[in-house]
Amino acid sequence: MKDNTLRGLFVDELRDLYDAENRLVKALPKMAKAANSEELRSGFEEHLEQTLGHVERLKKVLTSLGEKATAKKCAGMTGIVEEGNEMMDEDFEGAVKDAALISAAQRVEHYEIAAYGCVHAWAQVLGEDSAAELLEKTLEEEKETNEKLSELAEQINAQANSGSEKHESDSTDTSNEEDNAPTTRIRSRSAKA
Repeated sequence: MKDNTLRGLFVDELRDLYDAENRLVKALPKMAKAANSEELRSGFEEHLEQTLGHVERLKKVLTSLGEKATAKKCAGMTGIVEEGNEMMDEDFEGAVKDAALISAAQRVEHYEIAAYGCVHAWAQVLGEDSAAELLEKTLEEEKETNEKLSELAEQINAQANSGSEKHESDSTDTSNEEDNAPTTRIRSRSAKA
């Protein structure tokens, strides 16, 4: 019989996060490989190590609750990772591709911040102090990662925009001075969050 209590919800969401983090362990190396910026690549590699630690923390929390560390398919992260894969398959290059990667990564971070915020609050209400402490540590790391991505986005978005402006001016038909509008545009899905 399913446990329809707050504790049951707590365990269910921990298993959801366990799946989400394991999906990221597989996705982050692909994102690092796709990155053009050395700083972004390094950031993805560092976050992979951190994510492996998140998986271990979740195992520890689940076992401390007397539960098996098993995953429940996380539909949210599945969709976010799939969208990130689609972005990597686009024809974006250079800083524009990096801007797209940051956009995908920040979607992941925002999802995780929301999820860890909930399970941390529930652990506190349930009196699971050691679980709350571990979950708070992960929550803070996710917030820090998001902040680092935001800072990096400022620089990369500017580079992407300056490259787009150059590309647009290169592709402008200058034979007619009255019509000096760009004929091609590179789209960027990335935004500073």
